[in-house]
Amino acid sequence: MSRRSNGLVGIWAEAQRQQQRQLEAQARQQRDQERQQRAYQREMARSHREQKAAYRQQREADARRRTEGLDARVESLQGLLAAGCRAPAFRAGTLARTERIEPFSPGRLAHPVPMPDPNRYQPQGGWSAGRRAQAQAEARARFEHDWQAAQAAEAQRQQQLAAYQFQYQQWADAQLGEIRRHNAGVAEMTAGLRNGDAGAAVEYFSAALYASTGWPDGLPRQVSAAYDSGARQLVLNWELPKYDVVPEAKSVRYLPSTDQEKETARPVAQRRALYRDVLAQCVLLVLHDLFAADEFGALESVALNGFVDDHDPVTGRRAHLFLATVMVSRATFAGLHLEQVNAVDCLVDGLRGQLSPRPDQGTTVRPGRVPEDIGNGVVTHGGDEEPDLYEMDPLAFESLVAELFRAMGMQAVTTQRSNDGGVDVDALDPAPIRGGKIVVQVKRYRNTVPPTAVRDLYGTVQDTGANKGVLVTTSRFGPGSHTFANGKPLELVPGSELVDLLHRYGLRGRLGGGDGTVPAPRTAPESEPAADDHNVLGMYWSGGVALDVCALVCQGNRVLDDDHFVFFNNPRTPDGAVRALPAAAPDRAAVRVSFDALPERADRLVIVAAVDPVANPGADLSGFTNAGIRLLDSAGTPLDRLEVSDGRPDETALVLGSFRRRAGGDWDFVIGGKGYRGGLEELVREYGIDVA
Repeated sequence: MSRRSNGLVGIWAEAQRQQQRQLEAQARQQRDQERQQRAYQREMARSHREQKAAYRQQREADARRRTEGLDARVESLQGLLAAGCRAPAFRAGTLARTERIEPFSPGRLAHPVPMPDPNRYQPQGGWSAGRRAQAQAEARARFEHDWQAAQAAEAQRQQQLAAYQFQYQQWADAQLGEIRRHNAGVAEMTAGLRNGDAGAAVEYFSAALYASTGWPDGLPRQVSAAYDSGARQLVLNWELPKYDVVPEAKSVRYLPSTDQEKETARPVAQRRALYRDVLAQCVLLVLHDLFAADEFGALESVALNGFVDDHDPVTGRRAHLFLATVMVSRATFAGLHLEQVNAVDCLVDGLRGQLSPRPDQGTTVRPGRVPEDIGNGVVTHGGDEEPDLYEMDPLAFESLVAELFRAMGMQAVTTQRSNDGGVDVDALDPAPIRGGKIVVQVKRYRNTVPPTAVRDLYGTVQDTGANKGVLVTTSRFGPGSHTFANGKPLELVPGSELVDLLHRYGLRGRLGGGDGTVPAPRTAPESEPAADDHNVLGMYWSGGVALDVCALVCQGNRVLDDDHFVFFNNPRTPDGAVRALPAAAPDRAAVRVSFDALPERADRLVIVAAVDPVANPGADLSGFTNAGIRLLDSAGTPLDRLEVSDGRPDETALVLGSFRRRAGGDWDFVIGGKGYRGGLEELVREYGIDVA
């Protein structure tokens, strides 16, 4: 029979067993950790391999897409003529505009205010004759009160409806008049075309080339043209694409060893041949568009010269390098099947034209007949040959402005350089009533014209007794300038409007890049807010006073800058987050706001109203009552109705309220009420707009 030892040997043996178990547990734990580490390393290696494979696949796919894009570009160039011939021919009827005006849509103003039903105003209670009589009197009083309120609301609705209908009719008449004037001009042009008028022919066929849907985007469309009425021949110079229209690269592949894309160059001979073929296709496509558009039989033949606007390899100067020329009759061209021809052979052999043997090196041909050979003048469209107003000599710029006023039917001369009293051009408008003496100042600026220049012009108008002052600039005017000029005999002409006027009256001029726009005074454009991410603030009020409703994007009580003051001459902020909208009934003014797109530093959007001093001279805000702001979502669904303060006598501007950004990013509306006797000018000065 065994027995348990309780001596020192037993104690020592038990300690050895416990130590052994601990060592075994530690070993098991270490083995588990090593096993997990190996599993993690294997997983990371597998993931890394997968990531590398996915990255490589993505880069290879990008390279394939670039190659496919190059192939598609070459294919489109090879099929340029065939695709253009399949496009519909231009017709004069496409220039006419339909006399279709948006119908009058008064919205809720079209529905009369429902009158109260007397059956719903029955006496309540009354055990005695006296109490029943009192109850009947109270019911009649409630009915009469509601009836009068409904009658007043209906009268107000009818008044608003009549005013809105009057405004709509004025707008519709103006739109219809513009459409009819346009169509009359088209009819006059087509009549002139039938009668062999040179100006009408050039205008029509230039429009045909510019409106052609078969001409690819991205290719130049500059033309100079003249029409020989006797020979019924159109003579034109047409700009051709440069050598870089043919991609230099043939394909792109990804190199994993260097993690880069490598372009394989297109063979030089192939690129040169394709470029020459593209030039021939362009010439044939121009001829096709012209003859196809001739529904009036005005073209017996066409003399066409194709050029590129590039540096002359001989002189190094920029010039028109003629690379192709051809003269072809209608009968000869009608016998061609352009979709089946080899463009180079057709142009050179079939039509006896000339095509540069090395157009990539600027080797030119001698053009046949050029527009300048026609004695009735040359009309040019497109291109960047117009003088840059920024770089023009100051005296030449003043002379150009004077010439513009003369083209507009006025008498105009430039003033002497000394003792001109701040006047650069003296003009006289012979029109009765609205005409008279006009003093013109010219500012060839790149930055915004300061308000002091507008104030100085107003002083000159008063000192000289002129009927009007006009300030013409190559730049722009800030809100302070427009605010000061509002209601005064001043007219401000910014650079973009100046370029439009020059072109409208047959004169030439561009601003820098030639797009007719004045560069914004910021370094980078801000993104437009999403189309559906906005609210609409619809302002309504009673009374006949005409108001300008404006919005200021502020940090505290200071507007961010002049461009963040939205008013009648600045209808939107640069980022488009706040912009004025045409009001729809029952609103009389509307502003669109994308709150999430407002600049981060902006914490307030202030809405203000001011009396229009032109429409209501001498009026105040005493008639500004029953006012409010309807908060709508992007679909036009009403979300809330915000109350604003009524106007007061002797005040001509009023802060309606402000939307304020809270800590969490939400916006709350705080009612305003502060009025100003000095109108919009005094109000915006308090918010940091310089009108001095």
